[in-house]
Amino acid sequence: MLEEALTVLAAAGGTAVVQAAGTDMWTGLRQALARWFGRGDEQRQRGELERLDRSAEELRTAQAADTERVRIRQEAAWQTRIADLLESLDDNERAQAAEELRALLSQYKPEGGVSADRGGAAFVGRTEISAHTGGIAAGAISGGARTGTPSEPDPYQG
Repeated sequence: MLEEALTVLAAAGGTAVVQAAGTDMWTGLRQALARWFGRGDEQRQRGELERLDRSAEELRTAQAADTERVRIRQEAAWQTRIADLLESLDDNERAQAAEELRALLSQYKPEGGVSADRGGAAFVGRTEISAHTGGIAAGAISGGARTGTPSEPDPYQG
């Protein structure tokens, strides 16, 4: 069983795959992850490239009603693959692989902003949405969401 920090790292890897698929970051992340999984084995690296391509295709072709389910399934699948690889290594190899994965993921981390497709919108960073009429609907919220007219800042806030 992996320690909590490595489980979180594996989850971040799964999330990165899903977030990067279909974006400008995909090609670089795809290559880097395949090399990481391959651990120097070209055949294994090619196999991972094929798996990553299948995941990206499944995410790209998901019907609107299925998008969130497909995203969740793909994220969980890649989290499990990453955790399984880490778990299969001895302590020294695991520490090195974890550090390599952290460095890899930091290179392909979204800086912030908004991305949207037919399946919804993703907001990275602090985001406030105000609506005078209507509302918003979200499939997944990490960190909280608030709708409505923003309140006046406290005079002490500046």
